[in-house]
Amino acid sequence: MCLENILTRRSIRKYTDKPISEEDILDILKTAMAAPSARNLQPWEFIVIDNREILDKIPDIQPYTKMILQAPLAFVVCGNAKVSENYWVQDCSAATQNLLLAIHAKGLGAVWCGLYPNKERVDGIKKLLNLPENIIPLNIIPAGYPAEEKEPPYSQALLLQYSL
Repeated sequence: MCLENILTRRSIRKYTDKPISEEDILDILKTAMAAPSARNLQPWEFIVIDNREILDKIPDIQPYTKMILQAPLAFVVCGNAKVSENYWVQDCSAATQNLLLAIHAKGLGAVWCGLYPNKERVDGIKKLLNLPENIIPLNIIPAGYPAEEKEPPYSQALLLQYSL
């Protein structure tokens, strides 16, 4: 089941207007926080945005997030530089992958939209969300119930070619 979830997860950019339950949001966040981290420092911070006014401002900061205009919410994965100066990017990336897989396992869709290391995008989101200096937004993950279906990015024939 885990392998199937990994192999069938796709970047989804179209969403219905159906809201995501608080229970699903909490389950998704728990899986993100179960990610491995260097020295188990867990330098991540997660922000869930469901305020339409804030969501609608994000494409002005990160132009590749236009799909957020349809999404009922977005997760912002941030690193706390006071907790880990050196490995927060790797740790938060692992947490993001867990988050994306949990979203898919819940029957939802999402897409990873990068912020860091683009200074303008990082500073814009920090200002929009009123984040302290030590909290650095790595990415934004628009999420919702999919309004599109996508095939896995590989073919069975290709997989057989590489099987043992």
